[in-house]
Amino acid sequence: MAGGSFGPTGVAKERAEQYQGKVTSYVIVACLVAAIGGSIFGYDIGISGGVTSMDEFLDQFFHTVYEKKKQAHESNYCKYDNQGLAAFTSSLYLAGLVSTLAASPITRNYGRRASIVCGGVSFFIGAALNAGAVNLAMLLAGRILLGVGIGFGNQAVPLYLSEVAPTHLRGGLNMMFQLATTLGIFTANMVNYGTQQLKPWGWRLSLGLAAFPAMLMTLGGYFLPETPNSLVERGLRERGRRVLEKLRGTQNVDAELQDMVDASELANSIKHPFRNILQKQHRPQLVMAICMPMFQILTGINSILFYAPVLFQTMGFGGNASLYSSALTGAVLVLSTLISISLVDKLGRRALLISGGVQMIICQAIVSVILGVKFGDNQELSKGYSIVVVIFICLFVVAFGWSWGPLGWTIPSEIFPLETRSAGQSITVAVNLLFTFFIAQAFLSLLCAFKFGIFLFFAGWVSVMTIFVYFLLPETKGVPIEEMTLLWKKHWFWKKVLPATNLEAESNNNSSI
Repeated sequence: MAGGSFGPTGVAKERAEQYQGKVTSYVIVACLVAAIGGSIFGYDIGISGGVTSMDEFLDQFFHTVYEKKKQAHESNYCKYDNQGLAAFTSSLYLAGLVSTLAASPITRNYGRRASIVCGGVSFFIGAALNAGAVNLAMLLAGRILLGVGIGFGNQAVPLYLSEVAPTHLRGGLNMMFQLATTLGIFTANMVNYGTQQLKPWGWRLSLGLAAFPAMLMTLGGYFLPETPNSLVERGLRERGRRVLEKLRGTQNVDAELQDMVDASELANSIKHPFRNILQKQHRPQLVMAICMPMFQILTGINSILFYAPVLFQTMGFGGNASLYSSALTGAVLVLSTLISISLVDKLGRRALLISGGVQMIICQAIVSVILGVKFGDNQELSKGYSIVVVIFICLFVVAFGWSWGPLGWTIPSEIFPLETRSAGQSITVAVNLLFTFFIAQAFLSLLCAFKFGIFLFFAGWVSVMTIFVYFLLPETKGVPIEEMTLLWKKHWFWKKVLPATNLEAESNNNSSI
């Protein structure tokens, strides 16, 4: 066990000031290629909402929804409420939840690249099935394979980026995953905007084009170098050193390599990481692995991104206008992620999360008030109020894009010690996909039940998560990934939660140096 008196103890002292190296073209290329894995996640988020608003797709697979959409007397908030339609969107995330747990031992025992390749192949096959679907069963089978691909990709890619990136730029480079996700969303929105004109088969092209990022992810995973952390963990120390030297552009990597060796000795003594992660010394990381992805989804962002065209049509925008508006929100998300990449390693994680949370609360409250006062059943928003709603939804997306969007993935991927890192990332992805599934399945019903109050529902959750960050999340900026466990022992709250034996062992180690 970590912190015990005998056997491997993991990283016992801070060596961060001894780390050397520079940002090399090798590490930039590796991060860019790996981050493509985020694009498949983003493309699916963006494509689903657009396809489910296309009449030809609804008529073929969800005829009841198609007929309901045509009925003028149907409530604006309830015209898309159908559990079958929701299942089309949400089935992928349930499959991803199960597959990410299966990906953990593969990522740990065979490396991060193996899971990236597995995810790419599965997503490619799923995209092909969706493009050629002739019935609902074939459509859902394709969605399930897409989910398997996302489960593997989301489990491995953030880990890969955190382990390859140098400490002082880990936040920004890790956010390449979120940047790729937002580019995938924007691309999907633009594809939907174009394919809606290609009747009656435009929806097939939208779904089938998902094979392109899947192919890039598969090829990238094959040619990428394995992370030095994974190589050392699997006993390939010299090979890990060579990769680390190429990544850092120097042969003076002894301090960073020693941290990896110390961490790998403890990691290899842990035979059951999922059981180990439940122990008290890992309680802070486990809480973050559950709360960060849960809160990310409860911001309400996926509801806007999944159902942006449906949501805008509900508010009275025409078909073309609704897809154009959702494309606008996708573009805003890309730009705000770039802002986050430039600031995260300067201002830190906490500042971005707290400021983003405050802005999201204000925007959701304003949108809710406008819809509550000016929008009801069987009526449309005026042009002026429609523009105001889109502006504040975009401001909400901006706040999410620099805060919970990228950091909901970055923080969990960087806080776990090596022995539980793969298991921890699996829990993070599983929780993310579980809540994504719940929201995707329930959103149309919630919209029907809560009406304009749906935005207040999510604003309440954003308030909770902002308070959570303020009191319970320590700043991880500039802390080496293999020394992250030492951070929790300095935090005002978590040092009270950690076992006393761990703290005493740490004190003994420091006094003997």
